[in-house]
Amino acid sequence: MERNKERVESLQNQIRDFPLQPGVYLMKDDHKKIIYIGKAVNLRNRVRSYFSGEKDIKTRTLVRQIDSIDHIVTKSEYEALLLENNLIKKWNPRYNINLKDGKSYPVIRITAEEFPRVFRTRAIVNDKSQYYGPYPDVKVLDETLSLVKKVLPLRRCRNLKKRESPCLYYHMGKCSGPCAGLISKEDYRTLINKARAILSGRTAGLEKELMKEIRALSESLEYEKAAEIRDILIALEKLQTEQKVEDFEEESRDYIGVDFSGNIYSFAVIQMRNGKLLGKESFRSEYCGTEEEAIQEFLLLYYGIPDKDFPSRAFISLKDRSLIQDYLRKEVGGAESLSLEIPRSKRDQAVMNMAVENARMDLARKLQDLGNLPALEDLQNVLNLKKLPRRIEGFDIAHLDGHFTVASLISFKDGNPDRKNYRHYNIRSLDGGIDDFKAISEAVARRYSRLMNEKKEMPDLILIDGGKGQVSSAVSVLEALGLKIPLLGLAKRDELIYLPGQKDPIDLPEGDRGLRVLQHVRDETHRFATSHNQKQRKKQLSLSSLENIPGIGPARSRKLLIHFGSMENLYTAKAEEISATAGISSDAAEMITQYLSRKEKSEEQ
Repeated sequence: MERNKERVESLQNQIRDFPLQPGVYLMKDDHKKIIYIGKAVNLRNRVRSYFSGEKDIKTRTLVRQIDSIDHIVTKSEYEALLLENNLIKKWNPRYNINLKDGKSYPVIRITAEEFPRVFRTRAIVNDKSQYYGPYPDVKVLDETLSLVKKVLPLRRCRNLKKRESPCLYYHMGKCSGPCAGLISKEDYRTLINKARAILSGRTAGLEKELMKEIRALSESLEYEKAAEIRDILIALEKLQTEQKVEDFEEESRDYIGVDFSGNIYSFAVIQMRNGKLLGKESFRSEYCGTEEEAIQEFLLLYYGIPDKDFPSRAFISLKDRSLIQDYLRKEVGGAESLSLEIPRSKRDQAVMNMAVENARMDLARKLQDLGNLPALEDLQNVLNLKKLPRRIEGFDIAHLDGHFTVASLISFKDGNPDRKNYRHYNIRSLDGGIDDFKAISEAVARRYSRLMNEKKEMPDLILIDGGKGQVSSAVSVLEALGLKIPLLGLAKRDELIYLPGQKDPIDLPEGDRGLRVLQHVRDETHRFATSHNQKQRKKQLSLSSLENIPGIGPARSRKLLIHFGSMENLYTAKAEEISATAGISSDAAEMITQYLSRKEKSEEQ
């Protein structure tokens, strides 16, 4: 703790020397590795803000890692943006945006060569190639690519080498033979432009050409060739009707939805081309700046690839877009006409909502994969725990007027139920009395004395369903055992968190994600305790019912229930089987079947 205080004081001393002008700051860990790069209009004020006031979890996470901070001064905010972008690409810091695919959908690539190749890939290479997609439905991609190859005789070979004579594809009419010099660059470029038109959904001109070709072939009585072209035209029309989302607006548009939890961000890009929803891309990343900075950095990375398939407009919920807009138009080839806008019409807002919902769903999947770790990080900070509470165990008591008192023990790992480690205890120390404090003491004592004896791992946090009294009872047991396990109580009434030795409870806001984890643990302890209590009561009622039969005492009742498993199975059993199981005469067994038959009929009435 003392070392951490000294580290923060040292960093604050460094910041005092920072200039009050634009620039870039570089945060490093104790291994001198750059973990975050940011830009600022005012370097000193921006960096100082990390160490003042209450901060969210992502900022606290970043600050804990910082050992030193460097800075580079620039003349303007625009120069700072350029420098920041270059340094991020060079150093790839952990806490800056890194476009990891939430799901890697395939795309179609047109290579940047003299005679480009068109093929399917999942890898994006920044070499001025053009990419179309992504295609969530691989079947649509394959049909699209197959159609391009049917219509256009493009090169098939991976490496284009000069040949004296072309390969078999040329003789089949499926390649134009650039390897043998049988097509000029200009004519091949015409073919590639047609491929781009098909992939972009602009096929009206191509369809007219095909119709003319069909008529010419029909007039010259070449019906077989005309039928082949007709099939291509049908496939082209089918491909255009495959899309389920249409708005009849030909202008190309992207809609970028964003959602985040702590320092985990998810971005979803929905692409509309030629009035149809062409595809969706999802990206995830850790980030420790503000939401606005995260969006700016995402735009730099996503649209920072020269000569990609840029839309006319990109919709994003970002108030200050001018800096990024200037950068893209000045620095990125092909992005000169890209306009960053806020969705205003009902149509654009509807598609934007779809993008945001996709980002939310992708983030939820990521958080589930992480085991709700961001929420646990919040709890660690709120409760001032030394380690992340990855293993949480919870206790609750259930009884019926002092009878059938049971305790539940449930276990959560990484914020999710770990049901294989659930346990229950039949409380032995009360003798029919009602004392939740004593019951909690017994359950806690039995659980952790056993873990100590078996030398098993202890939990990171214990949750008791209750308030101060229950917490005090559990703490007394832990102290007697010599254990120092963090413990809290969560009361149902006001959802307040009670800590040992702390006068006032912690009141977290409704919806707080750390509180939601605790509530989930508490509710699961209650459910598990109640269900076990009900089983005990039902079992006792069953035994009582059998003991009402002459000649059947407690021992034979238990023996029958153990053998048959339930009263339902006993109802259907024959007298001979009951006789053999309970060790009684056939007359007594017959009496049991008659008794159960009468009881079943009375229950039905």
